[in-house]
Amino acid sequence: MTGLPWAAFAVNLAVAAGAAFAVMLTTFAVARAKGLHRLVDIAWGVAFTAVAVATCVLSAGHGDDGRRILVTAATAVWGLRLSVHIARRGRGHGEDPRYERLLAKAPGSRDAYALRTVYLLQGGLVWLISLPVQVAQYVPVPLGASAVVGAVVWATGLVFESVGDFQLGRFRADPANRGRVMDRGLWGWTRHPNYFGDFLVWWGLFLLACGTAQAAALAVVSPLAMSYLLVFGSGKRLLENHLADRPGYAAYTARTSGFFPLPPRRPPHPEDPRP
Repeated sequence: MTGLPWAAFAVNLAVAAGAAFAVMLTTFAVARAKGLHRLVDIAWGVAFTAVAVATCVLSAGHGDDGRRILVTAATAVWGLRLSVHIARRGRGHGEDPRYERLLAKAPGSRDAYALRTVYLLQGGLVWLISLPVQVAQYVPVPLGASAVVGAVVWATGLVFESVGDFQLGRFRADPANRGRVMDRGLWGWTRHPNYFGDFLVWWGLFLLACGTAQAAALAVVSPLAMSYLLVFGSGKRLLENHLADRPGYAAYTARTSGFFPLPPRRPPHPEDPRP
């Protein structure tokens, strides 16, 4: 048997949705009490971890044990690292300006609007994007070449994301850098090493789910959706619009790749006649 156990997987889809929404609704209750909706960003990685763990429990006896353990561990390491990083970064700060602007547009109750447009939406996205995590754990085929490649891609993404976050945190911690554009380390090769890392993490998890053609066809929606969000949705595009007026940012964008890491471009020489 090489196909997915569809009946068991259908139950898992429902339970995974419940796990994702449980994390988001719990976070909503805490955030509402504290008046701090930025807490939802911390819940993002926790929700993926909850889905992975719930799926690991439900998939016992259905999928390959090596694949189940690897995918659950990879998702938890990525998700919990991200949540801890965001929690540390936001410690002592007030509301995120993004949520202030969003909730200022609320037609009626701000809490109801936040619940609909932030928490429930993100719960749905967690469920959708976690498809490779769910699918992989029901694949009854032992780990093979695609899983090895997937693990390498995932690990590369985690390194990019972690190192990029560390470098940016250290840069911001130096008062001498206040108002300056971060263009060092990985940030000199791509304007978004953390988003690029996220991109690799999810393509890596997708490859871990590619034990069968059925599994690959079902799981591919996740990295495609995440790639779109990172490049055209709430990731790169919104952040760059926010930074566009910062002094030095235009020059930074002119010499630094927008997403995929590339060597920094040299600025043209003043006497170079070429445009």
